[in-house]
Amino acid sequence: MFPRSYCCDREFVSTDLSTRTMPTMNERIKLGVSACLLGQNVRYDAGHCRDPFITGTLSQYVELVPVCPEVECGLPVPREAMRLVGSPQAPRLVTVYTKQDQTDRMHAWCSKKLNELEKLDLCGFIFKKGSPSSGMEKIKVYTEQGTVSTKGIGIFARAFMERFPLTPVEENERLYDPTIRENFIEAIFVLKRWRETLSPGPIRQRLIDFHTKHELLLLAHSPKRPGLLSKMVAGIGDCAPEDFRTNYQEVLLGVLRLKTTRPKHTNVLLHALGYLRTFLRPEEKRELLEIIEQYRQGLLPLTVLVTLFNHYVRTYDATYLQNQCYFRPHPTELLLRNHA
Repeated sequence: MFPRSYCCDREFVSTDLSTRTMPTMNERIKLGVSACLLGQNVRYDAGHCRDPFITGTLSQYVELVPVCPEVECGLPVPREAMRLVGSPQAPRLVTVYTKQDQTDRMHAWCSKKLNELEKLDLCGFIFKKGSPSSGMEKIKVYTEQGTVSTKGIGIFARAFMERFPLTPVEENERLYDPTIRENFIEAIFVLKRWRETLSPGPIRQRLIDFHTKHELLLLAHSPKRPGLLSKMVAGIGDCAPEDFRTNYQEVLLGVLRLKTTRPKHTNVLLHALGYLRTFLRPEEKRELLEIIEQYRQGLLPLTVLVTLFNHYVRTYDATYLQNQCYFRPHPTELLLRNHA
């Protein structure tokens, strides 16, 4: 619920809660992705690493923007394999056998490419694991003495993350972990809704509405940090909209990077139950409490709880919960909550 201070200015807060609806996407989410993961034959051996989740399920809900640093910077297919050489903090990109240094070529291309990607307003990027150009973490870096460090980052991946530090990023193989996958997909959908909130026109009401609809979702990532965002929203009238947008976005995306867990979800579900207590019959309350406990013990997936809550929310027209993105953070067809 909003603190009392949220409602001090009628310019900011609508009193007609029945008209509030879930945020809609005006256009498909744009998501950058390593081109080889889409089945494009751009790898050094003229092969690919097509990912069935990305090209199948996910592609139905996002616009995939393929990027291949090696090919786009002018290297041929096939080509000699490359690796990172030197220090993990500032490695060189060098061919394995002929020792040709492609670092300057890659940096020059990165500078130009990042300017192009900025105009596309990407909501995230999926990198190819292990790539000396696109690997997000734990890339091998070879020293002249023959030792190997696994603390490297691909040249392009590092440049992208430095240029867009708040944009959600992941590696394809990390997305095999259902919790990481859900966290990433949820983040890109939230970021898309946030950016649409920032469309031209009077913005303060839209900012407040965005925060209200995401309160439970943020609570599932962090029981404490959403309080900071609530204080920021409560004081929205005391700062310039641009300052608020910058500060709120930084904290928002920081919260979304924190993983959800079964105890955090349990806390949210009990919190949501509080909004239904005045509606539910005694036997319905007992049923919900029993099922929440079964979820806490790991006996049920989260989707069962969400389905039951949605039923009661519709039945009793619980406005606050109807508007909560927690219960519909992304398309159900992505099947992201069946594991937890």
